[in-house]
Amino acid sequence: MSYLVLARKYRPKNFSEMVGQSHVVQALGNALGTGRLHHAYLFTGTRGVGKTTVSRILAKSLNCTGIDGKGGITAEPCGVCDACRDIDGGRFVDYTELDAASNRGVDEIAQLLEQAVYKPVVGRFKVFMIDEVHMLTNTAFNAMLKTLEEPPDYLKFVLATTDPQKVPATVLSRCLQFNLRPMAPETVLEHLVQVLALENVSAEPQALRLLSRAARGSMRDALSLTDQAIAFGSGRLDEASVRVMLGSVDRSYVFRLLDALARGDGRTVVETSEVLRLNGLSAASTLEEMATVLQRMAVLQAVPGIGAGDNDTDPEIVETARLARTMPADETQLLYSLCLHGRGELGLAPDEYAGLTMVLLRLLAFKPPGAVVPAAAGVQPVAVRPASGSAAEPVKKSLSEPVEAPVAGRLHAVQSGPGTRLEDTHQVLQAHYVPALPLTVAYESNMASAQTANVPSAMNSEAFAETAKAPMRPSADIGTEGGSLDDAWERIVNLMVAAESIAALTRELALQSQLCGQSESLWTLRVERESLNQAAAREKLQVALQNALAEPDLRLAVELGAVTNTPARRNSAALVERQRVAELLIQNDPFVQDMIREWGARIVPGSIKSVSS
Repeated sequence: MSYLVLARKYRPKNFSEMVGQSHVVQALGNALGTGRLHHAYLFTGTRGVGKTTVSRILAKSLNCTGIDGKGGITAEPCGVCDACRDIDGGRFVDYTELDAASNRGVDEIAQLLEQAVYKPVVGRFKVFMIDEVHMLTNTAFNAMLKTLEEPPDYLKFVLATTDPQKVPATVLSRCLQFNLRPMAPETVLEHLVQVLALENVSAEPQALRLLSRAARGSMRDALSLTDQAIAFGSGRLDEASVRVMLGSVDRSYVFRLLDALARGDGRTVVETSEVLRLNGLSAASTLEEMATVLQRMAVLQAVPGIGAGDNDTDPEIVETARLARTMPADETQLLYSLCLHGRGELGLAPDEYAGLTMVLLRLLAFKPPGAVVPAAAGVQPVAVRPASGSAAEPVKKSLSEPVEAPVAGRLHAVQSGPGTRLEDTHQVLQAHYVPALPLTVAYESNMASAQTANVPSAMNSEAFAETAKAPMRPSADIGTEGGSLDDAWERIVNLMVAAESIAALTRELALQSQLCGQSESLWTLRVERESLNQAAAREKLQVALQNALAEPDLRLAVELGAVTNTPARRNSAALVERQRVAELLIQNDPFVQDMIREWGARIVPGSIKSVSS
């Protein structure tokens, strides 16, 4: 006897055997039970989710005569009467399946509709099933509209398609539409366990998880892949053979990469990428798996403990939960976005592994387009330009501070000067907001009271230390000057960020912390999120402060608690203020006001943007 593939052998024979489509089963079951039957049904969904299967079960429900031959329309076909057996065997004369992909013309549809005038031969209803109906031509659709709208009482139409957008609205309006959903990997996994138990095939749980994910929501694909895996593994399913067959990347590599990215460990990232190359694993699959894990991490970070997060039987879930606790939520979102975009760039790289390495390095070394850097108290705001050297170089080797004119004075000149034109406004905006280098950003915490001051064109280590620590000396006066401690910490952090002496998690720890205590040898920071308080980031920030302030004995302590004033919050407030000033500058420009009065011009809300890079 010839072998029957699993996808055909375990095709559902009634609604109770349908998997993952309870919403469709419930609607059809209620309609059959109450006798409220429509004359045309449209089933939509991706491949392998049960469109043709539902059509055949519906046809059996309409024509079943029961075991005793006296049954009527039912939601539970018996499966043993002549009608049920003939429909399952594909030989029921009153059930016609038409493949619209190969019979898409008006002639084929006309031949089908010619049969509609004849009553059923042996059954209770005639059922016309048209698969991939979106492939029909417009003429063919038009030819069937009248019959589809008012068919004889004994005729039922069942249409199926994977692309309902291509079906004309005139056809959609004549049908009841049911969308069969892609099945969740957990649903597919549960069904595979049942099938393999009936087949007496041993399988490792992780191998079935790989097959469930590879099916991408299609039960037919899952069973076909299982057939292939059984043959590949000589009658059994183990993780190693299934992974080789699918060509999928071992999740252990993905977790190793994400852990290294969280720790800023570039060596491990590059070495793991090289291992992937040597093993011939797909670069696109690597990024896809990384995006999948990052998505689950983002869900756990937003809603801790949701879903299967507490299931300790799956090591991948446990590792995903650990990484979700380790990596900040904003960094997770950034890595997810870069992985998605990186997949599209692989085809542009010299080879896909070079593209993969560059994407991973981008994940490791990504930095914001600029840093907001305030000046010392009473000093004109400066634009800090990082040097072209390595980010790991000390601050004293990478700071340059050109003089900037006061913003408030410029705004006054633009707004009140005689004969001012819109071109002058653009020049002022560009002079202040578009510096020469991409990472140059000017910032002013109080634009209404900015004062002009001379700032050295370059700072050595001693000058940096003196400028950074000036408001904090003597330390006994801290806390009596109305926020001087926060001002000093903000200035130090922004200078280090601009100089690229801190990066990744270390940068986030500094920006999102508040300096709540300071002595000559011990500085105490406070953060709100435990994920920021990592030992590696804490040590790197301590070293950066020692180098920047020339104090090798400085020690850093980090505590958890509520924060009220951090450099990140101050920088955000500065950006909002800069946007407000830019909008005010444009709105008060005489030329703009003339255009509004004389020509009825208007400023589109949201169209004014302050340029920061």
